[in-house]
Amino acid sequence: MGSIKDYFSSLGSGVASLIKGMQVTGKEFVTPKITERYPENRDNMNISQRFRAVLELKYDQDGNHRCIACGTCERNCPNGTISIESKMVETWDGKKKKKLDKYIYDLGSCTFCQLCVTTCPTDALDFSNDFEQAVFSRAKLVKQLNYLPEKPEPEPTPEQRAKLEAEKAAKAAAAKAAAAGPAVELDEKALKAIEAAAGDPEKQAKLRAAFEKAARLKAEKAAAAKAAAAAPAVELDDKARKALEAAAGDPEKQAKIRAALEKAARLKAEKAAANNDTENKN
Repeated sequence: MGSIKDYFSSLGSGVASLIKGMQVTGKEFVTPKITERYPENRDNMNISQRFRAVLELKYDQDGNHRCIACGTCERNCPNGTISIESKMVETWDGKKKKKLDKYIYDLGSCTFCQLCVTTCPTDALDFSNDFEQAVFSRAKLVKQLNYLPEKPEPEPTPEQRAKLEAEKAAKAAAAKAAAAGPAVELDEKALKAIEAAAGDPEKQAKLRAAFEKAARLKAEKAAAAKAAAAAPAVELDDKARKALEAAAGDPEKQAKIRAALEKAARLKAEKAAANNDTENKN
């Protein structure tokens, strides 16, 4: 009796499972199809914008891209897919500027991780959903993304040109004033270094200013040491005098020791005077 009951129970479970499966299958008969009939419908295919097919350099309507050749994408690429070649150009104001020369991208080794796109500081890159990238040679998978010719640097406006000329004139005047004559007496070594840069007035002016500053600091330090060593401001004890005599070969060190000892003696005298005043009041 039990076996018959189990038989019909399992039969009912099987029929229920069959009906459930048929429901799923029947539902798919009326579900809209998402399979694309490629290549017949190539002109009106619906490809997701999120699909990553190939890396591209963004160009605006004027044919300019925003890549500054910083190399961030190249450093972050885990497969070494990107190789950037840059060059230095001179702008209208005489400054050096790095520009993109070649942006090489190897589609064959790209993992489409999008690290290059997300880390680009100027938002110059993006992935296209153009999936038709099949070729007969792996060499053709290596692409140069900056395919448009580079445009020349823009010419300066009249205001910018006038400002540049004024800055040049100011620099020339400063160099001429600095080269006119030394503010302090320079040694022979400094004068020879300045003469060696005679072909470059700007460099010569910088050297002269540096040597004059060093000579001025040296003179001020020597004057301070001489003034400190001239005579003690307060009376020093025998121990302090012996310390000064021990540093007789180094005037600068001697001046520092004298200043420290005089300060200590002065503080000691002030403290003693304060104690005397307190005792007198009491």
